[in-house]
Amino acid sequence: MLGNPDQPRDDYLVAESRFWRGDLMSQRAHPWRILSALAVIGGVILAASPAGAHVEIDPTSLPRGSTGVFAFRVPTEEQNANTVKLDVQFPTNHPLPDILVQEKPGWTFTTQTQQLAKPITTDDGTFTSAVTEVTWTAAPGGGIPPGAFDLFNIFTTLPSNANKLTFKAVQTYSDGDVVSWIQIPTKGAPPPDHPAPVLILTKTQPTNG
Repeated sequence: MLGNPDQPRDDYLVAESRFWRGDLMSQRAHPWRILSALAVIGGVILAASPAGAHVEIDPTSLPRGSTGVFAFRVPTEEQNANTVKLDVQFPTNHPLPDILVQEKPGWTFTTQTQQLAKPITTDDGTFTSAVTEVTWTAAPGGGIPPGAFDLFNIFTTLPSNANKLTFKAVQTYSDGDVVSWIQIPTKGAPPPDHPAPVLILTKTQPTNG
């Protein structure tokens, strides 16, 4: 388990939450769950967005096999448009079968899943499907304004047999511009302009006691 399930950012997580477990997809019931949480703070974090900011994962690393929260940190880099949509493709080589998505005021989300070739067993049970994509969409007139960023939180159990998880994100602006954060760094080459978000999985820390 992670040291604090409210991480990665205590300031932005909720004081009160309600949970809805069940089937989000219309085709058939899925064993993964969706978390609905009403944020006390409105969700958009107003701050100067540094030049060249990327869509990244916060925190950048977590222990293998741990259960907890990580977030996609999304800055709005355009000067005259809001970020109004974020689409994230989840890794299929190390699938995450059991996730909770934090609800955000002013945003809706949808998910896609696929059947697993081999079921995955966690502390929460055995799963035959995994989430492959989550899409967040802002309400009309909303989104992340220029000079701000926001966090899109996921709660899950991480795989114990991987060194990193690579996600591919597509950011859409209110003026129609689309930025694809999908580039994979190449050894010996300059860093890509639009790298895919990566979560590093570190060695599991021994439990005292």
